[in-house]
Amino acid sequence: MSSPFSIAREDAAARDADDPLSAFRDRFDVPSELYMDGNSLGPISDDAERTLDRVVDEWRERGIEGWTEGEQPWWEYAEHLGERLAPYVGADPEEVVVANSTTVNIHSLIGTFLDHVADVPAREMDAPDALDDSPVDASGNVVVANELDFPTDHYAIRAQFRQRGLDPDEHLRLVESRDGRTIEYEDIAAAMDDDVGILFMPTVLYRSGQLFDVERLTELAHDYDALAGFDAAHSVGAVPHEFSAADVDFAVWCSYKYLNAGPGSIAGLYVNERYHGLTPALPGWWGNEKASQFDLELTYTPEQSAGAWQIGTVPMLSAAPLEGSLDLLDEAGIDRVRAKSLELTELLATLVEDLSEAGYDYSVGTPAESDRRGGHVAVEHPDADRVSQALRERGVVVDYRPPNVIRICPAPLYVGYADVYDVAEQLRAVIDKGDYEAFTASEGVS
Repeated sequence: MSSPFSIAREDAAARDADDPLSAFRDRFDVPSELYMDGNSLGPISDDAERTLDRVVDEWRERGIEGWTEGEQPWWEYAEHLGERLAPYVGADPEEVVVANSTTVNIHSLIGTFLDHVADVPAREMDAPDALDDSPVDASGNVVVANELDFPTDHYAIRAQFRQRGLDPDEHLRLVESRDGRTIEYEDIAAAMDDDVGILFMPTVLYRSGQLFDVERLTELAHDYDALAGFDAAHSVGAVPHEFSAADVDFAVWCSYKYLNAGPGSIAGLYVNERYHGLTPALPGWWGNEKASQFDLELTYTPEQSAGAWQIGTVPMLSAAPLEGSLDLLDEAGIDRVRAKSLELTELLATLVEDLSEAGYDYSVGTPAESDRRGGHVAVEHPDADRVSQALRERGVVVDYRPPNVIRICPAPLYVGYADVYDVAEQLRAVIDKGDYEAFTASEGVS
């Protein structure tokens, strides 16, 4: 059978030979030759293992003295990693900290801003002194999100409404999708009014890979005196951001996807400096100001930075791999990573479209425009569940998301152009050979 592809494998391999990032693959232990699931869990690198091993050795050799005498003293480790992460989200160091998990950070930040600013015009929020702790009226307590969000965002937001005696069905306003794949700016704008206190959107939709215009959405929120918050779990480490320049109010993200810091690794958060000094909705000892933390006062005094939103002690063994991962990413350069990511995803989309034109039931559910595309491609197929299982059986590690999406992530640090071509060949092969027909619909994690 002749090839349906408009691009030859030799041409893809030639691009690998000229790729300045190709050597980084050797620093990862990739569990499969075609590992395309880095948008869900990135693989371990030598760099991440090195910093994890260092902290384990410090624990073994120094015990409690690691808090003050570690190579990077554990006492300020979360702030240190926040400073390291700040350039990747375009923020000042004191606006970023690693802490908690993504879901906990959504609870904490949504709760904080429902308590303190939902009924206060955002443009008046130049200093915490403009706020008070009085009960918030129900008016202005609408959060706008979208129906294609990752579920945990909605679980947390709805819970925060219930904690405040508010009906989530009345106060969580969802923007509907026109096509089941994307959310259009015009529909978000139509959902906004003077009752909205917070616009909370992902930077990238987890199923389709649609990338949002953070600056434009922030401007929209502020036009209605609402706050703009973002879940950046599917973009940090793959897409450079400029949160401070865009005047974003707050954001959260994880570090186990494109940041490759390991399963369950510590999350990160950004809080615009104008809100430093607020009392978080979920305060904890570790977010108390460092200068008085060991005074052990029973009255909480928040740190004057994003560090106030730390709740418990920094989990060193969940944070340490991130340091090494950032060493590697610093060396690679986020702009080069983004440029290659766009090329890889465009190549994959082209090859999938070639299959579609050849009569295969594949289609691309990710926007074609580079400024609307994150780091993965949503390949759609009527039997996506079974096709994804057949691909994994062949060593192509992807995942399935209902109802019809095979998520394929050519992460630039360990995936090459020829790899993408080989994935497309496997997409063809599982149909030509009928491999997918041997599988049944899966249950649980995929």
